[in-house]
Amino acid sequence: MRRLAAAGIDAPWQHQADAAEHAHAGRSVILATGTASGKSLAYLLPSIAAIYADEPRDEGTVLYLSPTKALAADQVRAVRALRLTRVRAAAYDGDTPRDERTWVRQHANYVLTNPDMLHRSILPGHARWGGFLRRLRYVVIDEAHGYRGVFGSHVAQILRRLRRVCARYGTTPTFVLASATTSDPAATAARLTGVPVVAVDADASPRGPATFALWEPPLTELRGERGAPVRRTATAEAADLLADLVVEDVQTLAFVRSRRGAESVALSAKRALADVAPDLAGQVAAYRAGYLPEERRALEESLRARDLVGLASTNALELGVDVSGLDAVLICGWPGTRASLWQQAGRAGRSGQAALAVLIARDDPLDTFLVHHPEAIFGSPVETTVLDPDNPYVLEPHLCAAASELPLTDADADLFGPRTADLLPDLVRRGLLRHRPTGWYWTRRDRATDLADIRGAGGAPVQVVESGTGRLLGTVDEASAHTTVHEGAVYLHQGDSFIVQTLDLDDSVALVQAAEPDYSTTARDVTDIRIIERLRSTAWGDATLCYGTVEVTRQVVAYQMRRYPSGESLGEKPLDLPPRTLRTKAVWWTLSADQVESCGDVDLAGAAHAAEHASIGLLPLFATCDRWDIGGVSTALHPDTGLLTVFVYDGHEGGAGFAERGYAGAAPWLQATRDAIASCECRSGCPSCIQSPKCGNGNDPLDKHAALTLLTTLLNNAP
Repeated sequence: MRRLAAAGIDAPWQHQADAAEHAHAGRSVILATGTASGKSLAYLLPSIAAIYADEPRDEGTVLYLSPTKALAADQVRAVRALRLTRVRAAAYDGDTPRDERTWVRQHANYVLTNPDMLHRSILPGHARWGGFLRRLRYVVIDEAHGYRGVFGSHVAQILRRLRRVCARYGTTPTFVLASATTSDPAATAARLTGVPVVAVDADASPRGPATFALWEPPLTELRGERGAPVRRTATAEAADLLADLVVEDVQTLAFVRSRRGAESVALSAKRALADVAPDLAGQVAAYRAGYLPEERRALEESLRARDLVGLASTNALELGVDVSGLDAVLICGWPGTRASLWQQAGRAGRSGQAALAVLIARDDPLDTFLVHHPEAIFGSPVETTVLDPDNPYVLEPHLCAAASELPLTDADADLFGPRTADLLPDLVRRGLLRHRPTGWYWTRRDRATDLADIRGAGGAPVQVVESGTGRLLGTVDEASAHTTVHEGAVYLHQGDSFIVQTLDLDDSVALVQAAEPDYSTTARDVTDIRIIERLRSTAWGDATLCYGTVEVTRQVVAYQMRRYPSGESLGEKPLDLPPRTLRTKAVWWTLSADQVESCGDVDLAGAAHAAEHASIGLLPLFATCDRWDIGGVSTALHPDTGLLTVFVYDGHEGGAGFAERGYAGAAPWLQATRDAIASCECRSGCPSCIQSPKCGNGNDPLDKHAALTLLTTLLNNAP
């Protein structure tokens, strides 16, 4: 406690003490309280007590997991700052030099890593970690609310593999989870870890005053597709606000949805400052995944030292990297969930000072709906975290990985779930496992862990290389390469712009050349969908609502160029890229021929397309997802149904639970979709209601009024 007092902590708050007591008693616990509520102290107290055992032979070890390397590195600094002589804290991740890894395995007793490293290195090499695992007392899971969807499902199976390996070394570690406020935290944590978990969710920490603003960018005089009014972009508005706040010496973090968006906001803010306060332009930067490790660390340190007053970041800085001096946060577009919204907003005011948070609405149906219906944000609880460890696309590769670590036995079905017994024979048939009287074995030469793509990034990341110098600028995950670093794409890095010359998918390299184009690029794709299996269906009168397995084929065929920042179209150029196929889950609805006829003489394709866009935009309000996690297809006559059909599907292999949530809450979801279209003041459709920023068909055809007729017909007999 003397060390804590030296750090300015006289006594723990009640929620910190309660969580620490549960952990000390051997009960797995989740602390689900607000940002800056001191969750780290709650898991440090039992962790340090385990290391400071009365007898050296009883000294325990601690494994800390975070979703990002930045957060783990930040926690290493925090633990070392306590100067506890017996605590040997060290990060073990992709940035750890090879020669340091041996020292960490042999000597560290507080190891900070991420699920990726646990999956690919620690568990497969558990024999080298034997000494650490035999003394493992606590597994700390920080920012647990971030483990959702397919990623969360993978992490759930990794944790089951960890428990299995620990049992081999005679230990049963206690789990201590820290999370932003979430709905039903105990059930979520139990699903993630596979063990009973106690929840502590009464926040006893003091709070400084906070102002939260909802900001809708103004309409411009420009006209876009189909004559729709063009609203000023959220990124342009965020850049101006960021520059204004920097001028006032208000340290501000701007959260932007995409890597390119973060670069764009930083670059535009720098340009604005160059005109009015040139000496401040150097105090603004961008931060995102894909930077080299040393670049990320330097930016984090500059932010702490206040050498940077404005930083535009992707959600890479949403998680708890300790930046205690921030005064304001700009949130450029709805971040996908209320949990993420409060997490991002809570990055400001961590030292107890007054704070400002501004949600800047993008021009899309959900953002527009929220700024005009603030009760949907402030009057609603945070979402339940959705994850499905039993998803066979998730479970199968982890069964293989587990078998490569220790042979699987019949008893492991209780650990990995009821689907295990069904999947093992298929893995044997496919030659991935071999069955012997003593269990199931991995017998192949390649690494079993390569079968599980836990973050859904696809194959090897594509390296972005400057052609003239050979300099490595960063990386792009393989799945995003088709849309972000295709030939002719504008690529931004640390405020500098480049044009992609070639994309070599075989060698995973994109060659770029420095340039200063006055336009941005957006990929256009075509998508086909095929129904594989209908799992559930409900009749709404003559209409039918369905949920099941589908196969989606998507191919990037061209890219559009738009002048920045006006959004004026400059044309389109074709691309020749291979198609990508995804087997996933979808929710879809059909109208009968009689219902379609009752709609009158309308553009059915445009009506279905508009309804699809709007429903994708509103689903994140009813499922814990982001519109970029889901996709859609609509057609006036689908070959598998013979009817007008609108699909909304999960954008992850095997599904992520989002479409299933849409099916379960279809009536309120589709009613909100209809209301959002009806309440929009535009005449024939705009980005605030039926136009989509990710439409592969250039938002054509679309018919706003026909979509209202279609949705009204569908909802007439909804429950």
